[in-house]
Amino acid sequence: MTTKSQDRRKVRLSRALGIALTPKAAKYLEKRPYAPGEHGRTKRKQDSDYAVRLREKQRLREQYGIREKQLRNTFNEARRKDGLTGENLVELLEMRLDALVLRAGFARTTAQARQLVDRPSFRVKPGQTIHVKTKSEALEPFQVAAAGGHAEVLPPVPGYLSVELDKLQARLERRPKRAEVPVTCEVQLVVEYYAAR
Repeated sequence: MTTKSQDRRKVRLSRALGIALTPKAAKYLEKRPYAPGEHGRTKRKQDSDYAVRLREKQRLREQYGIREKQLRNTFNEARRKDGLTGENLVELLEMRLDALVLRAGFARTTAQARQLVDRPSFRVKPGQTIHVKTKSEALEPFQVAAAGGHAEVLPPVPGYLSVELDKLQARLERRPKRAEVPVTCEVQLVVEYYAAR
């Protein structure tokens, strides 16, 4: 799949889900804040409970750029932990290496973050440091990141992460809390979606 067709797919998906999945999609959503297709502007009939839950699950999955099986496995793990399943789910997803690379500002999008790391799904533990290999620091994507080139399209760095952008390193200080995670999703509906299956 070419980059242009990937961009188009992400823009279309962003409009369908009502959230910006990439900076480019954010610009399109400002101009066209409705679903794609010929009926996108018309008011849709009331969605069923299942459709609403499914859309929230898709929103969460697409924001992390993961496959269905990965999300389901993470949900099952979240359910086994103490506390609220939905909050556990977001916490586990947010501790993925690719998610933290994005939050730290080392990448512009989730897709780029996945390309920059060897094991995107690696779970970072509190106290661990993420840093770019010395031999990779001179590569253009990292030079752009070190200069703060993604700051205008990314949310502020969350409190659970301390970042030294010029050194291209970040440290996960503690477990993320759901309220701090810059993800648009009614996570309880995702829990209900999986619980009903």
